[in-house]
Amino acid sequence: MSDVLSQNEIDNLLAAISSGELDADEFKQTNEKHVKIYDFARPSKFSKEHLRTLNIIFEHYGRLLATNLPAYLRKNVQVEVINSEAVTYSEFTNALSNPVLLGVVDFAPLDGQIIIELADNLGYAVVDRMLGGGGYPLEKVRDFSEIELSIIERIFNVCTNLLREPWANVIEIEPRLMRIETNSQFAQIISPSEMISIITLNIKIGNIEGMMNICLPYVCLEQVIDKLNTKYWYSTMQSRDDKSYNDLIEIAISRARVPLRAVLGKSTISVNDFMNMQRGDIIKLNSKVDDELNVYVGNLNKFTALPGASAGTYAVKISSIIRGEE
Repeated sequence: MSDVLSQNEIDNLLAAISSGELDADEFKQTNEKHVKIYDFARPSKFSKEHLRTLNIIFEHYGRLLATNLPAYLRKNVQVEVINSEAVTYSEFTNALSNPVLLGVVDFAPLDGQIIIELADNLGYAVVDRMLGGGGYPLEKVRDFSEIELSIIERIFNVCTNLLREPWANVIEIEPRLMRIETNSQFAQIISPSEMISIITLNIKIGNIEGMMNICLPYVCLEQVIDKLNTKYWYSTMQSRDDKSYNDLIEIAISRARVPLRAVLGKSTISVNDFMNMQRGDIIKLNSKVDDELNVYVGNLNKFTALPGASAGTYAVKISSIIRGEE
């Protein structure tokens, strides 16, 4: 059927409408078009897929924080990703408290910087813990001193270096902490109207909880924004079998340093003799010159050896290996 009416069909249609045989309302469109509102002040540069991939990246990052920070703080650390969203940079800075801990991080080779924001109560807890305290925040909030910022900078450097591994499937980055700011006015890394993604992590150090926000500007991630999707993520993940992991563990263990000591012998003396001991005094041991020495690795007796010299220094020559923990 043709979509174009002939002149006779048009005349008949007009006549039918004029006479009332046809109702013109029946020909009106009943399907209304839905208009999607677009906010030009907040362009949607980050899709849900982008935020989902960032969520996966920083879940990995959270596990690294929970594993590495206890070595410095000597306390249990729990990290959980609780939110990821896209906002303008002005919305992020307007929500910051005072004082605030902002770590400005160079995200090379990508252009620009990112910001790591740490809650002030966590900052005080870190300082207290690093100085031998129980890891508790201050009751009354105050500005951070230069000494406290130097201590916190060590933890920020650890957090910055741990960013490498989670981003390895997207791009090899070399993050570097540039400075720590306690005033958001001095951390204007981009225009206030620029879009950013914020990843919020909940960190628990002992019994103290606080937030860490990672601010990722779109201009910084623009070069790799196409790679921020789960399909690309899983397709580039390097699968490693158990053997490769065993090799890595073996290499890591082989590089570990352990104390090694050879015991020449033992002796028992009085406290008075020990107090009056001087250079040149002779201590009688319970072993002979030609007796084998016990060699300890850590606290385990692993070898027997004969004493001697090598290149003008004292040395021992391994004579037997002790199997097991004897």
